[in-house]
Amino acid sequence: MEVENNKELVPFGHYCDQWKEMDPAVRSAESGVPYEAATGTFTVTLLGVTYHLHWPTFAIEADGGAGFALKNIPAQILLMRYVMESKPVPFSGKFLTFREMPWGDVYIKPFTGRCLTRAAFTFGTRLPAFRAAMEKMGATKVDHGDAGYQVEFLPGLFMQILVWEGDDEFPPNSQILFSDNFAEAFAAEDRVVCADILIGDGKCHM
Repeated sequence: MEVENNKELVPFGHYCDQWKEMDPAVRSAESGVPYEAATGTFTVTLLGVTYHLHWPTFAIEADGGAGFALKNIPAQILLMRYVMESKPVPFSGKFLTFREMPWGDVYIKPFTGRCLTRAAFTFGTRLPAFRAAMEKMGATKVDHGDAGYQVEFLPGLFMQILVWEGDDEFPPNSQILFSDNFAEAFAAEDRVVCADILIGDGKCHM
């Protein structure tokens, strides 16, 4: 697995312990995530890849044997928390900036540095590769930015990533929008992780 630093292993172990203690049937009913008791697996789709999460001892597999979350601890933690904590929230059709959602002002600095600046300089200097990567991920093109795409991050939760190419006068720029139900589904710090996962997955497809 991809470990950015050893501090990732502490929360990972914490959530693995919580994972063992939960009632899978209850969480399946509350979260809407399908659970198969015979095999002890939850099935959830993240960025177009179907993952199977084993219970009670956490393990992760993906259809086709490949997927960003297989080697990324923050993505695995997010999937565990999605199963353990989420409840279905309808999407009204409106997209919001990070700042427009609860606590967005508080976390805007890490979101800008970790996500918007990273997306701008990862994708804004390589627009053809960015477009190809988004298409590989099954993203839908949107008419915003020099290149913009919409993805279904998790079931019913959508994100848009918009990129503007830099030139001699201006550096590349980016924006990431969230479907309005993200405000209920994830706290601000988790939305930073969601955007980070989207960028990381996109980069892997380039």
